[in-house]
Amino acid sequence: MKNVTIYSTPTCHFCHMAKDFFTANSIPFTEYNVASDLEKRKEMIEKSGQMGVPVIVIDGELTVGFDKPRIVGLLAL
Repeated sequence: MKNVTIYSTPTCHFCHMAKDFFTANSIPFTEYNVASDLEKRKEMIEKSGQMGVPVIVIDGELTVGFDKPRIVGLLAL
């Protein structure tokens, strides 16, 4: 199973779409709410170089935004 992490905020529509996609495909993921977790927000900015969410990391491969074709490819679905 791939290691999936998502940095998100509660009001982000694309974050919800990504999490719904993972759930619908039975893909476990770790979620960090960067609206309230300042340490994880800093970590996300250091990794991605920007503040836009979602930032999704799949086995070390970074994706900014809900880029479904890229995510499907990284997950080999």
